[in-house]
Amino acid sequence: MTDKGQFESGHEIPVSDQKPPGLQSEMKGPDPQSENIPTEDGGFQIYKAAGKLEGEKAVITGGDSGIGRAIAILFAMEGADSFIAYLEDEESDAQETKRKVEEHGRKCHLFATDVKKRENCKAIVDKAMEAMGAINILVNNAAYQMMVEDIKDLSEDQWEFTFNTNIHPYFYLAKYTLPHMKKGDTIINNASINAYIGRPDLLDYTSTKGAIIAFTRGLSNQYVGRGIRVNAVCPGPVWTPLIPSTMNEKAQEQFTSPMGRPSQPSEIATCFVFLASQDSSSISGQSLHPNGGVIVNG
Repeated sequence: MTDKGQFESGHEIPVSDQKPPGLQSEMKGPDPQSENIPTEDGGFQIYKAAGKLEGEKAVITGGDSGIGRAIAILFAMEGADSFIAYLEDEESDAQETKRKVEEHGRKCHLFATDVKKRENCKAIVDKAMEAMGAINILVNNAAYQMMVEDIKDLSEDQWEFTFNTNIHPYFYLAKYTLPHMKKGDTIINNASINAYIGRPDLLDYTSTKGAIIAFTRGLSNQYVGRGIRVNAVCPGPVWTPLIPSTMNEKAQEQFTSPMGRPSQPSEIATCFVFLASQDSSSISGQSLHPNGGVIVNG
């Protein structure tokens, strides 16, 4: 591992190992950046908010750590309260996310649940409405991946588990949330670069991310005429607990981008702020690609 800063070309992540789904609090090396963004000299500064989400109410799945945590924090800095769904095993990380959101003067409601079950997705929406009185932004973010090199070795159970985690809850949560939404509200789905490059050692994960892109486009076509926008974000390599908990040593050693480093969660979260705010008022059914410079065919 080099001594390059996290936003400098040449930065390498530490090779480490965790039990899935991983905890940010147990990651080795520099903490993933949740609220700092890069400066031109390779350093960083805290995100500069402008009140773009003042008074908004957001539901974020997988909001305990990584990209989800960064989204919740930047949303808070922009003036939004959050309702965060997470797994019970991630309680310590979720509490840290809550602390950071409240540090920025906004409310953060926590709900431990398994999004694979449709009744739990319904409970997320019901409890969010009870806690916040509205849902203006739905961020579908929770996901699972596990490397398997060959389809022969990819078990049917893992295939179904990945689909049950990565795409079915996006449908359930959108279906249950939309009746509470009004003109100007937004849904943002977290997809992946892998849907565009066809990563072979994450076949099931890649397939679900392709489904998310199609789901985003179709749902947008249903609701764009009613003033509710639906978009996706497709991150490339980004330093989150998924990396030490799901990737082997070789993959971690190669974890970089054309920019010479992986992205930080804060850099992905800025895209969610943009899509959640009126700055993106003319964008729906689209995908943003914060991937470190990989050229993809959209």
